[in-house]
Amino acid sequence: MSTYNFNGNISGPSNFGDNGRIEINNGTDADGVLRIAEQLVDRMRGENPNLARQAEVIQGELVRAGEEGRAADRGRIRTALETITIGVGAGSGGLALVEQLKHALGL
Repeated sequence: MSTYNFNGNISGPSNFGDNGRIEINNGTDADGVLRIAEQLVDRMRGENPNLARQAEVIQGELVRAGEEGRAADRGRIRTALETITIGVGAGSGGLALVEQLKHALGL
């Protein structure tokens, strides 16, 4: 077994999640996540109308979860995000919004 000496400040804002994964959400609140989801819906309607339904699934799940006071269905959101990721072009604004949502939701 090895011992690592970091010799520096390694503390910071983090939440230790399942499977030892460290998540840093940079303070994205529920309203911020909803704004990103709304931007994704608008972008998909304009750039990739065939993927707009998947973006609407994400937005709808986030809205319903907030209204019902429950956690959003991460599996449903993850599936929709993966579908969008496959369909959009590399370097597109839609892909950047998908990455922002993944980061904010810890996916």
